[in-house]
Amino acid sequence: MATITLKGNPIHTIGDLPAAGTQAPDFKLTATDLSEKTLADFKGSKLVLNIFPSLDTPTCAASVRRFNQLATDLENTKVLAISKDLPFAHARFCSSEGIENVIDLSGFKCSGSFGKDYGVEIVDGPLAELYSRAVVVIDENGKVIYTQQVPEIVDEPNYEEVLEALK
Repeated sequence: MATITLKGNPIHTIGDLPAAGTQAPDFKLTATDLSEKTLADFKGSKLVLNIFPSLDTPTCAASVRRFNQLATDLENTKVLAISKDLPFAHARFCSSEGIENVIDLSGFKCSGSFGKDYGVEIVDGPLAELYSRAVVVIDENGKVIYTQQVPEIVDEPNYEEVLEALK
């Protein structure tokens, strides 16, 4: 269980992020076309899992915009924007914002398995059952190479550390 804060107030996640050097947990998430996507669908590419509570918050929206910009220069890397927002909300946001370089995925019907397996489900406070703000970087073979649990949920991730991990 990780302790993070929401505007300085402690809240907790269901577990910890997967450890660097371990095999990434499989997942089943829903794309904006309502198809299911799993970790195996991305085999052979590096992955940046940009995990966040909701697109309808300024920080979450900013992180998707920033990763969209960064993704244009990342070789053999896919950025996955993951929240519990409905796939329709992901599609609407990306369409209105001109987001074209990230793959939007929703955990709205995954029975909590993604949040539990990746340790990002919030278990208490006003955002309970949503995902915390975190980044997980996975190599081409499905191994976790970097994780970042953002300690204050209203802060953006450290993008420079993510880019360094991809080198």
